[in-house]
Amino acid sequence: MRDFDQFDRLIMGLDDALKTAFRVTAAPDRPYPAEGLDAEALTERDRRHAAGLMRVDHAGEVAAQALYRGQEWIGRSESVRAAMRRAAAEENDHLAWCERRLAELDARPSLLGPVWYLGSFCIGSCAGLFGDRWSLGFVAETERQVVRHLESHLRGLPEEDRRSRAVLEQMRDDEGRHATAAIESGGEKLPEAVKMLMALASRVMTTTAYWV
Repeated sequence: MRDFDQFDRLIMGLDDALKTAFRVTAAPDRPYPAEGLDAEALTERDRRHAAGLMRVDHAGEVAAQALYRGQEWIGRSESVRAAMRRAAAEENDHLAWCERRLAELDARPSLLGPVWYLGSFCIGSCAGLFGDRWSLGFVAETERQVVRHLESHLRGLPEEDRRSRAVLEQMRDDEGRHATAAIESGGEKLPEAVKMLMALASRVMTTTAYWV
């Protein structure tokens, strides 16, 4: 297998960014979690709310793709770069599932997808500059925050929306595994100030993406 250098990885990252910006999502490797569940009769208010939550989750997956690609680009060891590629591939499943659920809800993804991608790619690259252990720690903390965010969405979903719930439950389980794997691979615990900044940035994105 070819050993890609940083320039190669940057070009691949730009390719991923363009595909994400124009919503050219690869087919998921795993089945759609809501397959086989009957479509629900949601009120218009519940449909709009569920769509807003799923739009936020889609934006989060766009950002996750970019974070992993940025960290892969800067990563110093091949083992860490390979871990980032595997995680990005699994996040692609999430991205495709969110897009499908949004279409079922007659809704669109966030119009600011390219902004989420570019900003997150830069953040991921900066995290990678501090070394693989800190980069893995950043992944672990990101995924922990995503798990909490998904759990809040599961509580906020309309009770009848079983299809969205099935998607988010699978995503939550996957993100939890990503966090555990990052720690087991040697991720460092981040300072509290960094965690607070990450949570603030996440709040800005989630609040905006719900509407835009």
